[in-house]
Amino acid sequence: MMEGITERAHDLGRQISQTDEYQALHRARAALNDDREIVTQLNRIVELESEITGMAQRGEEPGEELRKEYEETFNEVQSSPIYQRLVAAQSNFDKILMRVNEEISRGMEAGAQSRIILPS
Repeated sequence: MMEGITERAHDLGRQISQTDEYQALHRARAALNDDREIVTQLNRIVELESEITGMAQRGEEPGEELRKEYEETFNEVQSSPIYQRLVAAQSNFDKILMRVNEEISRGMEAGAQSRIILPS
């Protein structure tokens, strides 16, 4: 039985990858990765977050300059059309996955209430 489930999961993954939403997400990720400026800004955000987290763990307050750089870099990334396209595509794809998970849950509930015992 587990082999059949694994096969169906693989097929479901293949079908999901063919949806318009997944294709849009794939294109948006590629566009973002091709934009050197945004990639550099995202990397800088990660560095700044790490620095701020380290300071917080040591009980230190980040300086005004550090906070300002983080805010400015973060705002620049968020205002980028390429980044906004990625966020929208991710949101649309997440909705697809949520619907799939809801249907899986409904199927599990129906299966749990069934009196038919399937061989393992």
